Amino acid sequence: MPALLEVKNLKKYFKNPGGQLHAVDDISFTLDRGKTLGVVGESGCGKTSLGRTILHLIDPTDGQIIFDGNDISKPTNKELLRLREEMRIIFQDPYSSLNPRMSVSTAIMEPLQIQGKLSKTEIMEEVRSLMDIVGIARRFENSYPHELDGGRRQRVGVARALSLRPKFIVCDEPVSALDVSIQAQIINLMLDLQEERGLAYLFVTHDLSVVKYISDDIMVMYLGNMVEKAPSDELFSNPLHPYTKALLSAIPVPNLRDQTERIIMQGELTSPVNPKPGCRFMARCQYASEDCAAPQVLEEHAPDHFVACCKYKTILD
Repeated sequence: MPALLEVKNLKKYFKNPGGQLHAVDDISFTLDRGKTLGVVGESGCGKTSLGRTILHLIDPTDGQIIFDGNDISKPTNKELLRLREEMRIIFQDPYSSLNPRMSVSTAIMEPLQIQGKLSKTEIMEEVRSLMDIVGIARRFENSYPHELDGGRRQRVGVARALSLRPKFIVCDEPVSALDVSIQAQIINLMLDLQEERGLAYLFVTHDLSVVKYISDDIMVMYLGNMVEKAPSDELFSNPLHPYTKALLSAIPVPNLRDQTERIIMQGELTSPVNPKPGCRFMARCQYASEDCAAPQVLEEHAPDHFVACCKYKTILD
């Protein structure tokens, strides 16, 4: 069975007074039905821009997006309306992603009303069913966002994303604004829904502990580039890129006896505006050499484990 989503050489550049800001630069990957691809990296690396470009919330600069066997790189308005049903997003901030003037039921039913396929009675039945699925008690049906806690607000966001029965959901840091206990509830809910409905997730986050738990594969981004991609367990047990190693070294370890040496990145961040062709991590990398000034190619160095680093062999020694 072909992949649900295939992204080829996707680019998104923003105009800047000094040139072009390379938010997403030559990203390629595939995502199968019912699977989760985690996307990690520092703030500003292009994670959110990648998700929004795939959904056409912002238009791509270049590249190809194939969804469910169809090329959607430049969809017509009619095609875009259909894609809005099959490709959805859960936004990061449950406080600002909901209209404060809409009650819980109104917020969930809005996509169904726009779709226009159900009667008023059927829409209300579907809204209540969605509330049951995501764990919102029906007594909150007429409540407004300011009357809910963060967990319930995010559950409303999940219900909105599910309302049109999509195949693919971009999860843009959906638990970063929530308490740890609420994070676990939302993550487990998403896993249950994935199993029941065969959903595919692009899970954007900076929390490596969360991404390991929910993801089948993980992509590491740095200043718009993909620097490493591997199955979740493989990435954590055998990181190759020095940036990935630095990220993993920053994960807090609860046992004081098992503390690992933290890798402190030195140097200045490379500007994402008109960047030079070489490795963008070179200025902060302790293994940097003249070879790093050449364009870095993503290569497979273990089964399904890809890395863009000319010095990976040295790093492993």
